[in-house]
Amino acid sequence: MSSPLSARYRTAFVTGASTGLGRAFTDMLLAGGVEVWGTSRDPSRLPARAGFHAVALELGDGPAAERAFLAADQAAGGFDLVINNAGFGAFGSFAHTDFAVWEEQLRMMLVNTARLSHAALRGMLTRRRGALVNISSIAAEFGLPYQAAYNMTKAGLSALNESLMYEVKGTGVIIIDFRPGDYRTDFEGSVRRPVGASSLATDPVQENRQARAWAAFTALMQSGPPPAQAAADLQAALLRGRSGTVRTGRCFQAVLAPLLARFGSLALKRRIQERYFGL
Repeated sequence: MSSPLSARYRTAFVTGASTGLGRAFTDMLLAGGVEVWGTSRDPSRLPARAGFHAVALELGDGPAAERAFLAADQAAGGFDLVINNAGFGAFGSFAHTDFAVWEEQLRMMLVNTARLSHAALRGMLTRRRGALVNISSIAAEFGLPYQAAYNMTKAGLSALNESLMYEVKGTGVIIIDFRPGDYRTDFEGSVRRPVGASSLATDPVQENRQARAWAAFTALMQSGPPPAQAAADLQAALLRGRSGTVRTGRCFQAVLAPLLARFGSLALKRRIQERYFGL
């Protein structure tokens, strides 16, 4: 099937393709006639479909993830589009949670995602065409309380994307820094909530603050727009064919919040965040 999308991008690689935004991106690409290699830790979670190739990929193991990507890239004859979407959430007090939880998130979602970006760009620059999309988040600008490492990874990915936009200018390759807000993906249902130290459990003030923040976060996710909206916004950006930052989600997050971040004071932004999460 030929379409404006498949005319630009014949093949695509999507990490975290089994659920949420990754699944929506995959559906959008397949509907546009793009052949997709989609990843999951468990390939059995990836349904068989025409034009779709299931890839087992464990993003927590950087060298193994890169080998899986390069094997798929060779089978595809080179990817025209790579979407780094895979990751996970972890909610808890930074100080009262075992640092190994945060270290794993940073390694998987920042270091190893950068590793796949590095591998993807080498091929694209050689072929002088392609699009690299790293899924960041509105959290890169408006940090989520009790999700410190998630905020760090997304801010880091946006910084990487910004750097790469300068480096690929004029090469035929584009970089899209894609920043979703809250989408109705059941992300909150998969967020890890590690048990904190006993000192937190005996501090009712901190315990109540966490409970209010979690309730606000869950409500925002459950009331968000459907993932298909994010996929449509990404498709529009891909068809524009130029590097840039794309914010997507409900109007406040995609339009008003960036204006606040640009023109408002940091103190005002923090007060709004505190009110948003009941802190």
